Amino acid sequence: MLAWLYLAGAIAAEIFATVMLKYSEGWSKLLPSVCSIIGYVVAFGLLSFALKTFNIGVAYAIWSAVGTAAVAILGIWLFGEKLTLVQVTGLALLIIGVVLLEVGGEH
Repeated sequence: MLAWLYLAGAIAAEIFATVMLKYSEGWSKLLPSVCSIIGYVVAFGLLSFALKTFNIGVAYAIWSAVGTAAVAILGIWLFGEKLTLVQVTGLALLIIGVVLLEVGGEH
């Protein structure tokens, strides 16, 4: 159970760091740049704790897929970005693939 909390925290930190990276405008704004660096350090630190329990392929797939989907949604909400139907389909397939990795794994 604790491993899932570490993984969730790693995902949240990675999402935060990526959004701050956008706000940093190419590292030209100090506070968002520092927040981005701290967010990535926290994300990788928590991911490393989660990897004590999870298989690396599954943990990394969950971490990256959920982060990617969440950042895409935040891009729409915070920055007015648009997603095409093809991009939405790609994100859905990414999430389906991660679910299949988890469901198909040994328990």
